Amino acid sequence: MARRNSSSNSGGFLFKTGLFAALAGLAFFLFNQFGGKKSAQPTDTRPPIEIPDDKSQAPSMKTQEESQVSEEILPASAGEVVRHTWFALGYSEDHEQAEWVAYELTRSRLDENWAERPNTFRPDPAVRTESATPRDYSSSGYDKGHLCPAADMAFDAAAIDETFFMSNMSPQVPAFNMGIWRELEELTRDWARRFKHLYVVTGPVLTQPAKAQIGFSKVTVPAAYYKVLLAPDQQRAIAFMLPNQVSDKPVMDFACSIDKVEETTEIDFFPQLLKGLGEELEGSLDKDAWPINRTRYEQRVKVWNLRR
Repeated sequence: MARRNSSSNSGGFLFKTGLFAALAGLAFFLFNQFGGKKSAQPTDTRPPIEIPDDKSQAPSMKTQEESQVSEEILPASAGEVVRHTWFALGYSEDHEQAEWVAYELTRSRLDENWAERPNTFRPDPAVRTESATPRDYSSSGYDKGHLCPAADMAFDAAAIDETFFMSNMSPQVPAFNMGIWRELEELTRDWARRFKHLYVVTGPVLTQPAKAQIGFSKVTVPAAYYKVLLAPDQQRAIAFMLPNQVSDKPVMDFACSIDKVEETTEIDFFPQLLKGLGEELEGSLDKDAWPINRTRYEQRVKVWNLRR
């Protein structure tokens, strides 16, 4: 009898232990299903997004506060405004490129040691509608022409890297890109050193019939480009409109007033800076106030124009 009582007690204990374990397991299951964090049972079966280790490849989504570009130098236009650290642009989805790029160019930045040119052409993740891609330019016969030159942002590795976003590119005839457009970019740096700082707005002329369209994105090949310069301390302004083609003419043959570029592009430049008395500056043109380097012109005609 004593042995049967021991067996009965042992069996009862095991039964109770098993029942307790089953109840505990059921409680744990119900907690995971209904009482735990939602993330414990994910319903999204898509693969996780990989964040690149290289910060230069991460999306550049600058807010107005993070960008170093002053609001007062931006043109008035209808395109999407994209802000990077040292330049901003107005993106035209219809043409898959910027209709303008604005930034400040200073002597002190140009005097810094230049960062290495990265040549990392890539789509701009900050463009909501998606930018063009390098593939759009492949075998097109046109260069990926910088609007904000890499050399203007070479004072900082991150700044020059951002100039290789495709939103900053526009299809340029190679001999134009490496010829008169390059000369104008170098003259602009000369003037920035002379005047200490300039406000620069540059871009394609998208109101004129296009030369062509290229790539899957149908990127517009502009017929011409413009550059608008303002030296605020000296109250000097000048603008240029250049055909997208090789040229042996002096750069100053293409100089004009800001008003002329505004009339052609339908973009209002420096609307905050040129109110009142500044409006007279928009309509003026004083070529003598912007000295040029004759040697650079001769180099362009004899060497740069013949490279391609």
